[in-house]
Amino acid sequence: PKEAAWPEAEFIVGNPPFLGGKRLRAELGDAYVADLFTVYAGDVARESDLACYFFEQARQQIAAGEVKRAGLLATNSIRGGANRRTLERIKATGDIFLAWDDEPWILNGAAVRISIIGFDDGSETERSLDGESVAEINANLTGTLDITAAVRLPENMNIGFMADIKGGPFEVPAETAGIWLSAPVNPNGRPNSDVVRPWVNSLDVTRRPRGMWIVDFGVSLPEHEAAMYEAPFEYVRANVKPIRDTNRRERRRRLWWIHAETHPKMRASLSRLQRYLATPTVAKHRLFAWLDRNVLPDHQLIVFARADDYFFGVLHSRAHEVWSLRMGTWLGVGNDPRYTPTTCFETFPLPWPPGREPAGEPRVEAVAAAAKALDAARRAWLDPAGATPEQLRTRTLTALYNERPTWLANLHAALDRAVWAAYGWADDPAETTAEAILARLLGLNGARAG
Repeated sequence: PKEAAWPEAEFIVGNPPFLGGKRLRAELGDAYVADLFTVYAGDVARESDLACYFFEQARQQIAAGEVKRAGLLATNSIRGGANRRTLERIKATGDIFLAWDDEPWILNGAAVRISIIGFDDGSETERSLDGESVAEINANLTGTLDITAAVRLPENMNIGFMADIKGGPFEVPAETAGIWLSAPVNPNGRPNSDVVRPWVNSLDVTRRPRGMWIVDFGVSLPEHEAAMYEAPFEYVRANVKPIRDTNRRERRRRLWWIHAETHPKMRASLSRLQRYLATPTVAKHRLFAWLDRNVLPDHQLIVFARADDYFFGVLHSRAHEVWSLRMGTWLGVGNDPRYTPTTCFETFPLPWPPGREPAGEPRVEAVAAAAKALDAARRAWLDPAGATPEQLRTRTLTALYNERPTWLANLHAALDRAVWAAYGWADDPAETTAEAILARLLGLNGARAG
């Protein structure tokens, strides 16, 4: 395979087709995508959206002196994650001189958010971002501190994980699970509780718990052993197998009773804990909540293999919120922030490297105490004694943070003061600008990375 030849041109202006990286195979076919990956190997990350290939082709022509400049648009997700590497390559061989980082747009009748980007070989001396003159436009389409220089820290590895992808209707309501769990033991002498467990996705965190359960045969249970759990297995065979039989991936067709992506490292890490921390992948507010070790998290959650209040406190502080908002991406017309463990957490320098917090350190204990108070107050608000089902329906974390009552703001302020002290920052968190926070964390990231 080889790159398609573009017509000779002085300038390139256009609206490349949008297709998310995860949908390339489904829309374009395995053979085409395999050729695309081969031709652009090392130039465009495989996880990138289709538009990134057009940006890269334009960059190559500018770098070769065949084209003077280009102006293209893409969804605003080009500012982060794998897509941003395309803009980093543009800046490595030229520069971005014009950009609107986040604009409304209508795509096939649906409202989306886009970025508009003009780039050249670096010869343009003026820079304009969102209609304002700036000295520099970074690869994440900001004109201030460039935190794209932050690197993933080895000390943060194997703590944050993307969660389970089921790949079919394995989930069941509590009523069905209750029948299975109360049934006599199976022919193998084992109860259904071995393979039926509570299941939570982002809605259970941001709204109210739905009480859903899921059939989970783990990462590698053979079919003949899974079949011994009679009722759950027959449910999966009837409801999941017909869907999996048409799946494009051979492994998912063959292992139809196993979840699509089981994430063994995540499971092993969480199994050692009594509870673990979770945050929605996409949410209006960056919320963190505790889940019991028996709960299987869905891929709409990012989970952390830590059970201590100190860790909860640092991640729920303004320091981490500011960092994750700048390092993450955005999704949908609502422009809700998207959190990923690689960009938002693994680059984030905590006050001490995880696992190396000083024993008995008062600052660690202060963060833990403030975090515990925040969690306890939120739980009391979510489930007050004597509340009716109708009243409980409106008590969600999203509703709470939309309103942000004074008591909640006070608890977060106390937590931020404790976290600031842990970092050794002497100023008032409420008066520290986002740029100052980012500059401090970027410096600490560089120091930790060596």
